[in-house]
Amino acid sequence: MSSERFDHHMSDADALMWNMEKDPILRSTIVTVGVLDRSPDWGRFVDKIERGSRLIPRLRQHVVTPPLRLGPPHWSADEHFDLSYHLRRVRAPEPATFETVLDLARNAAMESFDRARPLWEYTLVDGLADGRAAAIMKVHHSMTDGVGGMRLAMMLFDLDRAGDDSGPLPDATDLQVISRLDVVRRSLWHRIRRAEGIAIRGARDSVSLTQRFARHPVDVVEEGAVAAQSIARFLAPATTPLSSIMRARTLARRLAIIEVPLDDLKRAAKAAGGTLNDAFIAAVIGGFQRYHEIHGAPVDTLRMTMPVNVRGSDATMGGNHFTPARFLVPLAISDPAERISAIAALSRQVRDEPALQLTDALAGVLNMLPVSVTAALFGAMLKGADFVTSNVPGPPFPVYVAGAEMTHLYAFAPLAGAAANITLVSNAGTCCIGINTDAIAVPDSESFVKSLEAAFGEILALA
Repeated sequence: MSSERFDHHMSDADALMWNMEKDPILRSTIVTVGVLDRSPDWGRFVDKIERGSRLIPRLRQHVVTPPLRLGPPHWSADEHFDLSYHLRRVRAPEPATFETVLDLARNAAMESFDRARPLWEYTLVDGLADGRAAAIMKVHHSMTDGVGGMRLAMMLFDLDRAGDDSGPLPDATDLQVISRLDVVRRSLWHRIRRAEGIAIRGARDSVSLTQRFARHPVDVVEEGAVAAQSIARFLAPATTPLSSIMRARTLARRLAIIEVPLDDLKRAAKAAGGTLNDAFIAAVIGGFQRYHEIHGAPVDTLRMTMPVNVRGSDATMGGNHFTPARFLVPLAISDPAERISAIAALSRQVRDEPALQLTDALAGVLNMLPVSVTAALFGAMLKGADFVTSNVPGPPFPVYVAGAEMTHLYAFAPLAGAAANITLVSNAGTCCIGINTDAIAVPDSESFVKSLEAAFGEILALA
């Protein structure tokens, strides 16, 4: 286990996510559930998490926000870090089934974080049927995104049941405690450096643009128009869900799962000329189509939010490196292969949007507004999405936690104002699909899950 590089302050996009929580419905809590084939050795388990907290700075830091939003929130060492607060062990109440674990995870997803502490919790659930156990991991999205979170998790896992002898615990990473005065000073310095950077880049870009305009004036004008149109689409005020039956936006949550073989879903995607993600989204869309038909409310299109990964090879593990793309998806395509092809074309179009590269800059502008205004404006846009999908590559091989094999790994990502979030995590040959729904927007969760299962079966038949 090696240490990783983390930024000292939030990016504009992370700060926007943090500030948006003035509206509780927009909380950015990620809950992950790992199913273990046995109860791990508690001593080794504690040692593993303790070791990780000493090598991963973010696990021992909390957020300090400057007054009057002079600058971005900063990460400061928690002087009184208490591992026992963040790491818990409980025995599963009767009937001790996996549904019991999902109930515990649901409660974790609905509870807000203590903002004065590091933004993570780890709960080991012992005593499940057949001698199994589960690990419920809860983190705030401002700490990291799905890909970074998976890298963080891999630092806590073993590659075999016996594990490695890691030796004595290392010293904790030396982290700075940032006072309120320090954060004001840092914020002012951040603003000065940022203004200088904008001025330098602006001068350089203007020279480059002038030279390009002299050589290719038509191309430059067309590129500017395309970028402007892309930004307009990105910020379009679509504040009303397209679904006529999934309109409620509340704090109530319900969690469910589906699992499908990874290779079969890949083969189905290939048969239709798409990617794994295309087949996944096509199945999810088919599920929504069936669910609306069951309720006698068929709809031609829904609005979906999909995070597009923009993480470079030199990106830090902490923070978020994705852009939330919001676009309309068709529900009227009955043929599963045609649906995959349509999603593939849509996804390519969305990934080529110029506005995706400007997300942090746009977030910076929004962060200059009062928090209540930002939450009202941008939050209304988020609540206009019907659902969210996310696909996170997990470990392709078995991993272990203190002697227990993690057989399944489910992620329940935040709704971010939508009625449902469907997240796929691939884990050792299995697509573990976590379903997080607003319990009021989707009151009949069992019917919704059956609709999704039927749609996945339809897609898998292509294999």
